[in-house]
Amino acid sequence: MAHFFVRIADRVFGLELGERTVDGRPGLVAEHAGTPVAVYAFDIAGDRIRHVRGVLNPETLRPWAP
Repeated sequence: MAHFFVRIADRVFGLELGERTVDGRPGLVAEHAGTPVAVYAFDIAGDRIRHVRGVLNPETLRPWAP
């Protein structure tokens, strides 16, 4: 999963990924020019990612803005 997200970030100029806790789970926040464009939370069981939950809706992402 990490390689997948890093490859996406490398393809989009100015996209930055940051590790964050999202709803109590490990997650990532993707920002473009300082504005959140996606938030992902990972459900982990043992040493495996079981589910990835993503939010892309700009209205829902407003609380993540600085």
